[in-house]
Amino acid sequence: MKMTSIKMKKKLEDRLKNDQWKTTFNRDKDTFRIEWIDSGEGITITLPNVISKFQARGEPALDELEDHVQEALRVMNETHHLTGKEQHIFPVIRSASFPTETEQGKKLIYIDHTAETRVYYALDLGKSYQLIDEEMLEREGWTLGRITEVAGFNVRSLPVEMKKDSVYGNDFYFHSMGDGYDASRILNEVVLEELKAECKGELAISIPHQDVIIFADVQNPEGYDILAQMAMKFFAEGTVPVTSLSFLYEDKQLEPIFILAQKKPKKDRKEE
Repeated sequence: MKMTSIKMKKKLEDRLKNDQWKTTFNRDKDTFRIEWIDSGEGITITLPNVISKFQARGEPALDELEDHVQEALRVMNETHHLTGKEQHIFPVIRSASFPTETEQGKKLIYIDHTAETRVYYALDLGKSYQLIDEEMLEREGWTLGRITEVAGFNVRSLPVEMKKDSVYGNDFYFHSMGDGYDASRILNEVVLEELKAECKGELAISIPHQDVIIFADVQNPEGYDILAQMAMKFFAEGTVPVTSLSFLYEDKQLEPIFILAQKKPKKDRKEE
């Protein structure tokens, strides 16, 4: 039986019953929203995405979504403090198109990173985290400079564990711990400098989504093509996509690499 948005809406309503929440269905946008009755804060779900995951994985996909929604709503309804929680503040990488305000109009704290990416800041809450907004900073008497300093220190303390794969004379290193800050390792300049020093060729880096970072020791032209294809694949699969572009790391700067993947074997290109 084909799963429709109306049927999925009913499933979610059954799973997310709570006297303190209200749910709404937007037929035009094909979205389902759950929010606190008192504050109006909530989370909006795009139903076609949920249906796609449900068709691929069944009820376990909805179990995960239910846990995520409940945790997100719980976090929204609490007042969180930065002071005393310094070790739980981390930077998170997002695309340049990521919203700079919450749905309630609170302005999020961020700094520009590259033309493709921004750095936002999060208070880690265990199962989830809350992006830090201007209101939180003002309430705590913190500055953006203090946030960036604390978060920068904390991201350097995160472990980096990489798996190596060599393809056509190029070495690729994958890091994915699933802690929500995998892409944030791109801000750890110590790691980048160490890798740069060890590279036989050029150091390229890809952060296709939040939960993976790929370092590449590119030693021939094919390496750029391979990295581009990897980045595109991961970008399409990620729950929090960042960018499908990769970056070249040179002189402590990140420059985007514009790669047109060449799928034909070299010998065919020579014959053209």
